[in-house]
Amino acid sequence: MENYYNFKEIESKWQKIWEKDEIFKVEEDISKKKCYLLEMFPYPSGRIHMGHVRNYTIGDVLARFKRMQGYNVLHPMGWDAFGLPAENAAIKNRVHPAQWTMDNIDYMRKQLKLLGISYDWDREIATCNPGYYKWNQWIFLKMFERGLAYRKKGFVNWCDSCQTVLANEQVEGGLCWRCESVVMQKEMEGWFLKITYYAEELLSGCEKLVSGWDERVLTMQKNWIGKSYGAEVDFPVDGLDKVIRIFTTRQDTLFGATFMSMAPEHLLVDELTKGTGQEGAVKSFITEISREDKRIRCAEETEKKGVFTGRYAINPMNGEKIPIYLANFVLIEYGTGAIMSVPAHDQRDFEFAKKYKIPIRVVISPTYPSFPPYKGGDNMGGGPQTMKEAYTGEGYLVNSGQFNGLNSIEALDRIGNYLKENGIGKKTVNYRLRDWGISRQRYWGTPIPIIYCKGCGIIPVPYEDLPVILPTDINFPQDGKSPLVNNDRFMKIKCPKCKGDAQREVDTMDTFICSSWYFLRYTSPRFNDYPVKMESVNYWMPVDQYIGGIEHAVLHLLYARFFTKFLRDIGLVDIDEPFTNLLTQGMVVKNGAKMSKSKGNVVDPDNIIDKYGADTARLFILFTSPPEKDLDWSDQGVEGAFRFLNRVWRLIHQVSTLNQVQGKFQVSSSEDEKSEIRRITHVTVKRVTEDIEKRFHFNTAISAIMEFVNALYQFKDSGVLSTSPHSEGGEKGEVFRDAIHTLIILLSPLVPCIAEEMWEMMGNRGGIMKEPWPSYDPEFIKAEEITIVIQINGKVRSRLTLNADINDDGIKEAVLSNDKVKEWVGDKEIKKLVIVPKKLVSIVI
Repeated sequence: MENYYNFKEIESKWQKIWEKDEIFKVEEDISKKKCYLLEMFPYPSGRIHMGHVRNYTIGDVLARFKRMQGYNVLHPMGWDAFGLPAENAAIKNRVHPAQWTMDNIDYMRKQLKLLGISYDWDREIATCNPGYYKWNQWIFLKMFERGLAYRKKGFVNWCDSCQTVLANEQVEGGLCWRCESVVMQKEMEGWFLKITYYAEELLSGCEKLVSGWDERVLTMQKNWIGKSYGAEVDFPVDGLDKVIRIFTTRQDTLFGATFMSMAPEHLLVDELTKGTGQEGAVKSFITEISREDKRIRCAEETEKKGVFTGRYAINPMNGEKIPIYLANFVLIEYGTGAIMSVPAHDQRDFEFAKKYKIPIRVVISPTYPSFPPYKGGDNMGGGPQTMKEAYTGEGYLVNSGQFNGLNSIEALDRIGNYLKENGIGKKTVNYRLRDWGISRQRYWGTPIPIIYCKGCGIIPVPYEDLPVILPTDINFPQDGKSPLVNNDRFMKIKCPKCKGDAQREVDTMDTFICSSWYFLRYTSPRFNDYPVKMESVNYWMPVDQYIGGIEHAVLHLLYARFFTKFLRDIGLVDIDEPFTNLLTQGMVVKNGAKMSKSKGNVVDPDNIIDKYGADTARLFILFTSPPEKDLDWSDQGVEGAFRFLNRVWRLIHQVSTLNQVQGKFQVSSSEDEKSEIRRITHVTVKRVTEDIEKRFHFNTAISAIMEFVNALYQFKDSGVLSTSPHSEGGEKGEVFRDAIHTLIILLSPLVPCIAEEMWEMMGNRGGIMKEPWPSYDPEFIKAEEITIVIQINGKVRSRLTLNADINDDGIKEAVLSNDKVKEWVGDKEIKKLVIVPKKLVSIVI
């Protein structure tokens, strides 16, 4: 046995053993507690990057930890295999998307196996496989049957570079999330999923997730759903037999509407402008706005722009004619796509009215007005013309007819009732959330299972004809357009209803369809009767711990919740939410920026594994930063992790050599030394267990292990280990051996290959993964520890368990390095720090 850590030999050996023995293969077992642990599956782009390594290493630590705690652990892996990059690569490299994708999957699978991740590879899925996307089509048809999948014409986000439609969530800063080209508005027909049917449940469900999800994610989802209370009001168009319905949350200000604003995409625009002489100006404005990002359009700091349509609406509350404008800050997705504009009491309207010299009328006074009717001067600093900004607060109605003098909050209900009684509107609830447009004008995706027949109309593909196979024996065009459009073998078909000539839908599904339910398919990936097997999905679901980036907060995570609720409603699953706990890990950065090829700061995992080994890569990733924080790459940190593993290796090598020579440990130690070894062992078990299980702070767990290693070296160097045949063994030797065994077990979820080898070096058989996770005895710790309460500005913010013999300097250092304390203190100056010995630390900031 060499006193040298040969990581290449060791990692290859144990990875082969795990694969041969199928130790990570799992089935349902009702006699065991289950744990479904899942990382978001990757797009097979060609190579894994350090962000992948971090994500999957975090998940693997938890999977191995839970398995050793006795849980029946499901830890699967698959591939989100459809998508634009495969088509772009096909154009660039003249290789078929299917071939490019499968080659990448093969390579990335090999990389993941080199990392020693404990996946059950028998459950592997690839979403481009017909056996998977058949069920995308099946689910679509079920939604179609229930009116939740429908076709309509409307304005969509169009990326000309990718030649496809994008969902609102896929437009970032006005640019395509994939290729970063400018996105414009384009009117097209397409298929939509009625996610709005579940809007209220998706919103209320966020409250059930508070204990397990990142608060930032829930806030983003709530804001995206965007529930608001208000009223719909019908404004007749002067000179046309048309009504414009608006949504407002401030019906108390209806009398103050001096113009109307509409989204440039509103369907009435052409009718409104026809014959007014404004057609040219309106068309130019629409073209200009179509190139702007919707989120930027409605941002507070964005300049307010508009154009007069040439038409007027009639305010139903006072009969006044008000001009109708198109405005950049009005979105077709919100409300009805039209709003009444009250410049005295809305800042955007105020800025618009000032720019286009539109009258401003005050209808809310901050103080109770005097009567006869209030004219708008005293309480607004001289009247509307001298206002510097809109007054948006509460107050009392003025210039509002029969509602004068009402408190503005009370007026919301009174005017809402008036609208209903007079047939001009009603109180309502509105959601910002829009239905999900899933049609994509690309090839590499799930075919939409719809047939168009001139006689029968829109016909769903019969279930028995699924899957509609995406043809792969085609020539892929270089212009980026879908080859399905000109592929008669795919397009032409007989109508299943009348047997006449018909054609298939040539759009494919948004690839987020695939990731909206893949976590369910893992529970029964080879089941052929339905998307999931009821007994399996009900045993494993929900996912107990989900891990992935916060960038998926609105896209994937919201869609996954939507699909879960629909599949529940058709009887396939019996859960409301798919993910009980969510961990959103930070990015991996180098030189202050996220790793990317364009910045030239990418670190190839293959190079790190080749030079230092997978266990070193894992240890560095886990030790450098808590998972929710960004990880700053450091070559020196990698070398430090490698040195530590070598240090542990040398300790185990020396101990195992003595054990082999003498048949047992020879120990020269006092009762005090024996007690101290036992105490440190139990303290370390407690710290590591809690850091992994409760906080996911693998960095502090590793710190505790490092301290443990230091202590074991001190015992060794002080002569506790002896080569003398006359040294005392027995119970004292068992204590030290237990400590060594505990050390290796604690390391095993973090650095599994070296741990397996060291376990075997110590004379153990059967593999370390079969060992139970160690427990600690509070009695060995109790007398030796104290709990320090930490107050910040008089409020308890944390507690620390420390050695009873720690001095004040040690307490201060431990408190200031505590993560919770760091979060509360931040960059603020600590004005005072008071230590009450063995009880309390009070910090004033």
